Amino acid sequence: MQHTTLRPFPADFLWGAASAAYQVEGAWDADGKGPSVWDRFCKEPGRTFQGSNGDVAVDHYHRFADDIALMAEAGLTAYRFSVSWPRVLPEGRGAVNEAGLAFYEQLIDGLLAHGIRPVLTLYHWDLPQALQDAYQGWEDRRIIDDFEAYCVILFQRFGDRVKHWVSLNEQNYNLTNAYQLGTHPPAVQDRKRFFQANHHAFLANARVIAAFRRWVPDGRIGPSFAYSPAYPASASPSDMLAFENAEEFTNHWWLDPYCLGRYPRSALAWLREVGEAPDLLPGDLDLLASSRPDFIGVNYYQSLTFTENPPDGVTMQRINTSGQKGTTPASGVPGLYRTATNPHLATTNWDWAIDPTGLRIGLRRLASRYGLPILITENGLGEFDRLEDGDRVHDPYRIAYLRDHLTACRAAMSDGVDLLGYCVWSFTDILSWLNGYQKRYGLVYVNRDERDERDLRRVRKDSFFWYRDIIARNGADL
Repeated sequence: MQHTTLRPFPADFLWGAASAAYQVEGAWDADGKGPSVWDRFCKEPGRTFQGSNGDVAVDHYHRFADDIALMAEAGLTAYRFSVSWPRVLPEGRGAVNEAGLAFYEQLIDGLLAHGIRPVLTLYHWDLPQALQDAYQGWEDRRIIDDFEAYCVILFQRFGDRVKHWVSLNEQNYNLTNAYQLGTHPPAVQDRKRFFQANHHAFLANARVIAAFRRWVPDGRIGPSFAYSPAYPASASPSDMLAFENAEEFTNHWWLDPYCLGRYPRSALAWLREVGEAPDLLPGDLDLLASSRPDFIGVNYYQSLTFTENPPDGVTMQRINTSGQKGTTPASGVPGLYRTATNPHLATTNWDWAIDPTGLRIGLRRLASRYGLPILITENGLGEFDRLEDGDRVHDPYRIAYLRDHLTACRAAMSDGVDLLGYCVWSFTDILSWLNGYQKRYGLVYVNRDERDERDLRRVRKDSFFWYRDIIARNGADL
């Protein structure tokens, strides 16, 4: 579709930015907080880039008021953040840590005082270590009850002020790394356990949405999905079949249970054939079908291109976490698909394809298949930003990236997509999980590196001022 004029962003469009608790808060053991699986995992030698961890992160826990002031200066109308489960429930269940709830109450009230709508993510990977020790976390059905109990505490405490909620963040990316690649805690490589842990997460997501309806009836909730639309490497029928396999296993496998309450048929049949299918108990599918979300959260960074993969072919491989461009190997599932380089797209230093049109394509696919509004909960560019003399950070590459993706959003809206808002990843620089602090995403530079906290000074990048102007014009003149 080639539109003569693109639809403008609506007047109530959410102009946001995003973060996650472990990546920004720090204060890892302060004020009664219990350890998360990441608090332990990052201290194991060789797990992260240069041994980086989130003990201090960017110290948002102690600097949130100043960070909110910067958000207000940028004109944000929404801020997506996550609550740390072990900060609220140090043992994952049982006694509530009132100091933890008080921190998030201050954060929420501070945002609202500046006219910024809080978008609260219930789970962004920092599982309480106590639950991992007690019953292996997501591998056990007990996680469903414990997750619901934790979420209800937040619904009861904040539901009067927070009306946009994200249930699970990037379940697909997190559990793939945790149970296939062994690069996230609990560092397992077992596909049967992977699919079973995912099944429990789907059930927990559905249970929490049902509870949300009771406690926050005037709110909206949905999961946030790491979405990479699949492309075929060529028009060859074998590549087309690999593309279909990849779309079903890497996208529909999560989105169908979330939005349709069922697993994609061909993928489930394959998993049963190879002995990797999750164990389904009576009532499981009824639960999935009973709790449709209000919107789909989309974390978009790249599209992926696929080609055929023989039964003795390429297996799953670790992604590039060093920033050494061109070091990402092909990855796949034997008998289904493997990744291929798309010659039509440039890539970042972490080998992620830069594809604004892929965002438009993905949004259209989601809107047509699921018929739900969409909130872009993450989109951004990680790069090697440099602090220059005079406290300046010039990042024209980020401005170009964001401009092109926002233009794709307007095109998608013109195609009929109901888009609620857009959250840049991220507001400040953050701990980028396995990548350390070198991979900078923020509109605001934070003066620290992997091993030296320095002064944690906040410095507005050029992209900060650019985004401020875009918000002031409601996205006009992109």
